Amino acid sequence: MDFNLIPLLTTYDSISLEEMGKVRLMNRTDTKYVVSLSLLEELLRRGAGRYRVQEVNGEHMPLYRTTYMETPDYAMYKAHLCGKKCREKIRVRTYDVSGVSFLEVKNKSNKGRTKKKRIQVQDISTLKLDGGNEFLRRHAWYGLDDLSFLLENAFNRITLVDKDMTERLTIDLGLRFHNLRTGNSGSLERLAIVELKRAGKAYSRMAEIMKELRVQPCGFSKYCIGTALTSPDLKQNRFKPKLRMAEKLMNRKILI
Repeated sequence: MDFNLIPLLTTYDSISLEEMGKVRLMNRTDTKYVVSLSLLEELLRRGAGRYRVQEVNGEHMPLYRTTYMETPDYAMYKAHLCGKKCREKIRVRTYDVSGVSFLEVKNKSNKGRTKKKRIQVQDISTLKLDGGNEFLRRHAWYGLDDLSFLLENAFNRITLVDKDMTERLTIDLGLRFHNLRTGNSGSLERLAIVELKRAGKAYSRMAEIMKELRVQPCGFSKYCIGTALTSPDLKQNRFKPKLRMAEKLMNRKILI
């Protein structure tokens, strides 16, 4: 990655993983933005003094790995493709810095609210032994027998929390994808996906900064974009404008 954000992040006060437990926001409203890395630097400069940065074992940008599960007929991908408001994703997420993995279910309601449920697992090979079937029966539309692993992604994440502890901001960058069905790989390594997570419509200084810089909210599913990027035979008309936008942003220089 050409951009070194660590010097800028070290100007922020840090927050520990334990303190982060107070702002988990498992039932929340999410607002996403897609920005170039050069614009991300400006966002971080303007946010200094307002936010704390999560630090885990001395790292400000830990690596996350995710393996998404899908039905044989791509039901979850197609729900997003067709614009359905009620959607679900099922994944195993691993935090490299701690070595901990979770089986997670994310449901989005027709009101735009996101609910996430998860249980800790050993890894992707032990889901049944770790209670994955019962967990999915209670919280998901599909069981383990309905699903197989489809897409792997990896990215570095910066997590910011405002000093009032009312909102959390995640910034994912260095996105890489590998499709387990097609064998194809892809990347969006010069982009950042910024996601503001808050209960209801709590005040957000970062939302104001986005307006100042004329950045509009933009839905962006890492799962769907990664699947479209690595599955040329799948329908992807709904995602083509996002892929074109991503390509333009990755090659754009900004003037502030």
